[in-house]
Amino acid sequence: MVKTPAKKAAFYGLLVALAFIMSYIENLLPLPVPAPGVKLGLANLVSMAALYLVGAGGAFGVSLIRILLAGLTFNGLSMMFYSLCGGILSLTVMCLLKKSGHFSVIGVSVAGGAAHNVGQLLAAAWVTGTAGVFSYLPVLLAAGSLAGVAVGAAAGMVIRRIAPYAAGM
Repeated sequence: MVKTPAKKAAFYGLLVALAFIMSYIENLLPLPVPAPGVKLGLANLVSMAALYLVGAGGAFGVSLIRILLAGLTFNGLSMMFYSLCGGILSLTVMCLLKKSGHFSVIGVSVAGGAAHNVGQLLAAAWVTGTAGVFSYLPVLLAAGSLAGVAVGAAAGMVIRRIAPYAAGM
């Protein structure tokens, strides 16, 4: 496959569109969980695929654009701020763990989900001026770990299937 700027732009556009669609679907799905704020992390599937297929810089770009678009479209500025804080910490942790070579895609995903929750709670603590928000951390970590396993397993399958086509990007 020939590496051309047009193919690369199209592939990145596809990743952003998929992440945005996953964010939309996630906003439509009510979870039967008594804890507010628990989500499946469907858009993280695309972030994981981007990390493994196009690298850290591409994954950060795709995630940043997705967070901005979803925030402006569905969630509002305050939720965009929390998502941005969680997303930056999550991707940083995932990049470091992937680079270490000691973690599977599922392990990287679980750690990314946990880091996302911590990042959002750090933002909430800063906004509210209280560390009391961290009492919610065990619930978020449990839900994030379960979602991280599912998203990581799905991302692993997607990465294996798309990698031959993305190699030329």
